[in-house]
Amino acid sequence: MRLADHLVIVPVILPLVTGAFLLFFDERRRGFKAAVNLCSTALLVATAVVLLNHADASGVTTAVYLVGNWPAPFGIALVLDRLSALMLLLASVLALASLVFSLARWHRAGPHFHTLFQLLLMGVDGAFLTGDLFNLFVFFEILLAASYGLVLHGANPFRVRAGMHYIVINLAASSLFLIGVALVYGVTGTLNMADLAVRIPAVPPDRQALVEAGGALLGVAFLVKAGMWPLSFWLPNAYMAAAAPVAAVFAILSKVGIYVLLRLSPLLFGTGAGAMASFGDEWLLVGGMATIAFGAIGILASQALGRLAGYYILVSSGTLLAAIGVADIAVTSGALYYLVSSTLTIGAFFLLIELVERARDPAAAVLSVTMEAYGDEEDEEEPEEEVGIAIPGTLAALGACFGVCALLIAGLPPLSGFIGKFALVAALFNLTATGSTVPATAWILAALLLIAGFAALLAMMREGIRTFWAPLEVIVPRVRVIEIAPVAALLCLTAVLSVGGGPAMRYMDATARALHAPQAYIGAVLSTPARTAAPEARP
Repeated sequence: MRLADHLVIVPVILPLVTGAFLLFFDERRRGFKAAVNLCSTALLVATAVVLLNHADASGVTTAVYLVGNWPAPFGIALVLDRLSALMLLLASVLALASLVFSLARWHRAGPHFHTLFQLLLMGVDGAFLTGDLFNLFVFFEILLAASYGLVLHGANPFRVRAGMHYIVINLAASSLFLIGVALVYGVTGTLNMADLAVRIPAVPPDRQALVEAGGALLGVAFLVKAGMWPLSFWLPNAYMAAAAPVAAVFAILSKVGIYVLLRLSPLLFGTGAGAMASFGDEWLLVGGMATIAFGAIGILASQALGRLAGYYILVSSGTLLAAIGVADIAVTSGALYYLVSSTLTIGAFFLLIELVERARDPAAAVLSVTMEAYGDEEDEEEPEEEVGIAIPGTLAALGACFGVCALLIAGLPPLSGFIGKFALVAALFNLTATGSTVPATAWILAALLLIAGFAALLAMMREGIRTFWAPLEVIVPRVRVIEIAPVAALLCLTAVLSVGGGPAMRYMDATARALHAPQAYIGAVLSTPARTAAPEARP
């Protein structure tokens, strides 16, 4: 096997070994733990870059790593293709930025932060690489168990209350996941994803309802994690309550559910699934559009930046779910570009929120909302004009980052948020399901995307005016370079994604074509043989 083939297991093994290693050291040695965590996460980024280049190399098929050297479908198979490589890189970059931000103070707010952080990465990376449903469940439980500790990190009453809701909801989703896996296995006799794609079309008609029931239960479990309405009531509060670096790295957790649906929908219920082809697509499309509408309303109603960011996650998830439901190659390609852009934006915005809120007096924020609603008697008096007041450098830097986030969230040019939405809408208008007529659902989805962007623009303008343009009291916050640098780095990555839109869209197009024509994936997984030991040389 080539070196890149052995690297497939590194994103799982490295955080597992690092997390276990950190448990041997006392919590008072936080500096040492932070250095080990930082080195491990940086190495994950480098590994993800190598794996992405390997997956994108011309002539390279899907890489399959047989753990324990048992061939599929009997053994554990880790599978690397363009989609999993993309998600690995996105997760590791977001994790590195969040970790650097946490080193300013948050990693000292509670015990075992660095171990939980590494175990979370292990679960996320394993979910992106695994090739069977049972190990997907295992990695899901690992990332959820780590997230339970992280969501309560630096506990306060609001965080504990929201965290308990988060734990209960995800435990219920895990139960549905396990029941769905059992139903699918009981009918098909396998849990390997590639083997399922072969066996599902051959399921007898009298047992197809059981397969669909199992798929529906699995879908509900993934949709809870992705945040589809009406299963999303827990998400804004949980993400708002979490510590800033935790909320930022949690931006990838909602995308784990999106990834699984994006992987399984065309693989198990694509055009080759026979009578069960397109199962669930209409539900994803309608549910995604309802989620966009719900998220847009929540954005307009939010009076706190953390809650606004939580509802923007719902808009992002709804957009991606609706795109999966459309089941079109061009739409999927635009959705993948939008996924990368929105995830980087959400991560940067959650980190920025903590810095911005240091410049806001909570009492002044409440007073500003009251003045908006009821007015101010002193408005009739002409205020004194102050001339020559310079904008403090810290506020200028925060304001610039806030403005870039506003453009990205609203989907305005010239940044990647606009390119992703434009690619989606252009693909929707190229759908010709009936002659030359664009389907009505395409018009509705495009309208919802524009309305959600306008709602986000209004909300961000309102918050920007309150914080930077006309605050009741100017407070210059104390911001360290180690805190603002990760925010700027993530925003710069969105700029790079915009400038390199051509190569990025080429990669997304190739990924989308492979997803909707999974024969290469199926063949690679099921045809990879176990390696035999080389014969010993005889004297």
